[in-house]
Amino acid sequence: MAQNCADGATFQAQENQTESDTLPPLTTAAIQRVQEGLAAAVNPAVGEIITKTLQQLTAMTVEHSEPRVSGRVRRCVLRSLIHTFFRVRVENLARLPQKPAILAVNHLHHIDPFLLLGEIPTQPYYYILGDARTLYNKWWKRFILSFAGGVIPLARMWKEEFAVIAEAKAGRQDLVELATALELNVPKGGDIHTLRQCDRIVLKILARDDGIILFPEGRLGETEGKLHVPLKRGTVIYALKSGVPIVPVALIGTHDLFLGKKLTIRFGQPLYFSQSTSPKRQEVDAVVVALQNAMLALLPKDYQEPTGIKLFRNFLNHLFW
Repeated sequence: MAQNCADGATFQAQENQTESDTLPPLTTAAIQRVQEGLAAAVNPAVGEIITKTLQQLTAMTVEHSEPRVSGRVRRCVLRSLIHTFFRVRVENLARLPQKPAILAVNHLHHIDPFLLLGEIPTQPYYYILGDARTLYNKWWKRFILSFAGGVIPLARMWKEEFAVIAEAKAGRQDLVELATALELNVPKGGDIHTLRQCDRIVLKILARDDGIILFPEGRLGETEGKLHVPLKRGTVIYALKSGVPIVPVALIGTHDLFLGKKLTIRFGQPLYFSQSTSPKRQEVDAVVVALQNAMLALLPKDYQEPTGIKLFRNFLNHLFW
């Protein structure tokens, strides 16, 4: 008998459990990222904005939204910031429907959501479901997003953090203190209550005729032109339950940043599916494959990273990290 998908929460928890068995290697850079993530986790300003935002989103109704500026103001601020440092190319924007949709985007860098919000139309109003600490880890991000709104912060433990805890338990004494601090201060984010809270918020937003930007890989990609598959099922479940189309989007050039680099946003044709209040597992998996193929078709087959002098490379990569 086919399994029903009551919501995205159960499958997300199962996928998280499966992926926890394949942890990334702990390089020096990975450990530094964990340390920076821990600093964000214990930062009172980060915790305050996460709590406040989730409260506002949970209380949101079809008639009333959380406090936010207009989409035009948000786009203007973010576009001005991004265009100060980079050249931006947008391809096939006309494919984006003038009605609520889910944008399914590959994920190469933490600049990605800011780049998208600076270029997409202001109506419908698009929200981002993203990792809370990477969205709020710097003061300027908190400043912009606190008045701009449009963020659904997901508090969760990163793969690198799971790896630190595993290595500490396996005997790496140099990681014990860091691992202990992680377990005390960083929520794992895989509990059903947290995931269902996100489900309710996302479906409520789509019911209000707003849109959502999702990164269905569930992690940062490591290589331009590649997609980490299989994709998470949550994007598809939200689309099937709400009846809104999925628009595949490819980001090109954002993996490594430097002054003046060309960053490309490429829109694909919208994918339409029949609405289903309780989609079955087989149905969801078929749509996931269709979405994967559509996203892969948008990515470059022979991407070549620019050579030569890369001004402010370290600064810009860290600024948007």
